[in-house]
Amino acid sequence: MADVVSKEKRSEMMAGIRGKNTKPEMIVRRGLHGLGYRFRLHRRDLPGNPDIVLPKYNAAIFVQGCFWHGHDCHLFRWPKSRENFWRDKIEANSVRDAAAFVALSREGWRVAQIWECATKGKEKLPHTVLLDRVSEWLHSNQQTAEFP
Repeated sequence: MADVVSKEKRSEMMAGIRGKNTKPEMIVRRGLHGLGYRFRLHRRDLPGNPDIVLPKYNAAIFVQGCFWHGHDCHLFRWPKSRENFWRDKIEANSVRDAAAFVALSREGWRVAQIWECATKGKEKLPHTVLLDRVSEWLHSNQQTAEFP
């Protein structure tokens, strides 16, 4: 299937996709900060470079894009063009995520994933509900959490 935009326009569009400070990440960060949590961002010294690290709670939070990490939700759809490329890329991201979560756990960190669909789309959670659930997890003894 041919692309509907030119190669140059597609390149411009893809270059505009950020890996840090995304809208879902900013929603979570602002909400946690508003609740009084203090954290570090994008710790490169930890496996997987977690988006949000709360040392006081020994917790690392990843805010994952549903497309880029292959989440099974209404926001994810396999691309119709270059299917093998995208399948390999998205599956490699999932494998890398799993390895980072295991490595963090071995180092004594608790790990949470917040999916993009928790913050936007037809099935999003109200931000207060999402933040309450994250807060509950932070104060619990659970090693892992996934929202939603």
